[in-house]
Amino acid sequence: MLAASVTIVAGSAPAAPLPEPRATALTRQLQAIVDDPAMPLPGLAVVAIRHGEIAYRQHFGSKRLAGGGKPAQPIDGDTMFRIASVSKFVTALGAMKLVEQGKLQLDADIGDTLGYRLRNPHFPDQPITLRMLLTHTSSLRDEGGFKFAPEVDLKDVLLPGGRQYGKGAMWDGAHAPGAWFEYVNFNWGLIATVMEAATGERFDRLMRRLIFDPMGLKAGFYLAEFAPARIDDVATLYRKREKDGDEAWDPKGPWIAQADDFGNEAPAAPPGLAAYKAGGNGTIFGPQGSLRISTGDLAQIMLMLMKRGQLDGKQILAPQTIDTMFSRQWTLHAGGANGSANGDGGSYRGLYHAWGLGNQQFTDTSIVKDGHAGGDRLVEDGGFKGIGHLGWSWGLNALFVFDPSANDGMIYVSTGVGADPDRQPGQFSSEARFQERITNALYCGAIVTRHGMSQCSLP
Repeated sequence: MLAASVTIVAGSAPAAPLPEPRATALTRQLQAIVDDPAMPLPGLAVVAIRHGEIAYRQHFGSKRLAGGGKPAQPIDGDTMFRIASVSKFVTALGAMKLVEQGKLQLDADIGDTLGYRLRNPHFPDQPITLRMLLTHTSSLRDEGGFKFAPEVDLKDVLLPGGRQYGKGAMWDGAHAPGAWFEYVNFNWGLIATVMEAATGERFDRLMRRLIFDPMGLKAGFYLAEFAPARIDDVATLYRKREKDGDEAWDPKGPWIAQADDFGNEAPAAPPGLAAYKAGGNGTIFGPQGSLRISTGDLAQIMLMLMKRGQLDGKQILAPQTIDTMFSRQWTLHAGGANGSANGDGGSYRGLYHAWGLGNQQFTDTSIVKDGHAGGDRLVEDGGFKGIGHLGWSWGLNALFVFDPSANDGMIYVSTGVGADPDRQPGQFSSEARFQERITNALYCGAIVTRHGMSQCSLP
């Protein structure tokens, strides 16, 4: 059994801790999820916010498992995680700050900022805008790749005739920019590049200046510039399957490191970075999925947004910027008329129903079709709608979501999975069952009031 850390930490926010019996019961529930032999988790960190105050924060398991003669290292409040696509939400905060400052415009042709005419060659008269990138309606696709070496200029990837253009697989030939939703990582690489072009600053350093440093966050997109002590805080990600290839899962086998195995090898700068010029290729910093940050610092971001852009007396984002960011931009029409509902990228088995600017909007929709559950519902009996983002990569699973009307929120990060999540589907959503169990436990155990507990089906 993986040991749980038992200290409840409130961070710098006003604390509203759960009564001890309820906190103990929630910790026991989450520990049982971590230890479930059907889907063991090497580590888990969670935060629950109720009415704008941290009610519960807990860590379970290890940021680095025992091996090579070294003991396991437990997850603690300083542990940072590569939070996969939750990174997109944070990147969007930086992009919206530049909009607020007038350095970017949501509906301007991004080619004017990049310095070259950018069009989907199948729709040459339609400009591509920052709004389209932030809402996954740009007509870009990941089939042509979404992360490129520092020496590659995205101009050579995106424009016909470019050295990296190939067969043009990065462009949708059937749907024009602006209407059709398809979740695409490459959108965020281009967002980072536009941010660089608008400021002349490297994306990772720009995000520090715009968001991380003003908030006092120990977070970043580029680990080779972190101090060694901070690198040691980064959790390794694990699965019980080989890192590469199509090897089968082995739930009874050993944990295998998938990413951020810095106990064995320190991060290094990619070749060619020294000669990199900002504005050419922001994909190298992983704006779509490579942010390392702790759950405590994610909670500070959530609290800042709940407080209309303020944190510790500083105005990080203007209230109107937050309103614009969270305004509904795309809603899935019946039958997937503006984005596929068949699981091929448009809505991912019914998971995506609505989108803001860089954020998923959870509509509390649950679908059962042909005996299979789907939808974006977060808690079993419903009742929680929110704004945020999911993340999964290399075994990591993460959620950052809050209800701005009630200022209730949930954050979790698991550092790996011990079995194939696709073989353990959810009962009321498109998520895997273990993900449903985590969010249901947090909601029922830390957010719903004692009088409302009858709304919950506890895991």
